[in-house]
Amino acid sequence: MNKYDELKRIIDHSSSIVVFTGAGISTPSGIPDFRSADGIYSQKRKDKYTPEEIISHTFFMNNPELFYEFYKEKMCYPNAKPNAAHKYFADLEKKGKNVTIVTQNIDNLHQEAGSNRVYELHGSVHRNYCEKCGRLFGLKYVLSHKGVPLCDKCGDMIKPDVVLYEEPLDELTINLAISAIMTCDTLIIVGTSLTVYPAAGFIRYFRGSNLVVINKDATSYDNMCDLVFNEDIIKVIENIK
Repeated sequence: MNKYDELKRIIDHSSSIVVFTGAGISTPSGIPDFRSADGIYSQKRKDKYTPEEIISHTFFMNNPELFYEFYKEKMCYPNAKPNAAHKYFADLEKKGKNVTIVTQNIDNLHQEAGSNRVYELHGSVHRNYCEKCGRLFGLKYVLSHKGVPLCDKCGDMIKPDVVLYEEPLDELTINLAISAIMTCDTLIIVGTSLTVYPAAGFIRYFRGSNLVVINKDATSYDNMCDLVFNEDIIKVIENIK
């Protein structure tokens, strides 16, 4: 039995599946990742700031104009659509499988594909709120404003509901994600280098039978896995449909 057939067999016989996703599942949708050779962190900037500095809480508070210039250009992709991988895992749920998505992505593509149980560890660009009055805004409102978007009710600055560096993850989301990982029998890790903590540390809570990694580059967890695919997620999906 080849690896693709083995993965298909595992999925077919699993009663509870958690799919833990990172940027690599969305790169086929045209959204760049962070750490690859062509990723956001590898791109040279004209100013003195690194991307890590810009998407920090301190930078957002002190330099909102520069933050939003970077944020709108590099982190918001309103025209991106779910690809075959997003749709495959959503379709598993539609077919009656117990599937939970735990994602580090902020692009909302799992939900657009039709997945219902999605725990967003790092928030979403599609949710934004006024820091003063709490009024909520969509991505379209933020992108339609030049410079720093302001609340149309009180005039205060709007903040993306995205976890920036120096900010903690949402406690409820953490608990739900860890609970799902602890109780599933199959954990499929897709498109993440597993180097971003604390999210990457959640994998240690897995107690099930089948641990699978699908990532172009090797990860520190590969030697602990039942199946490893160091290749493009779309190729894997095409071979297990």
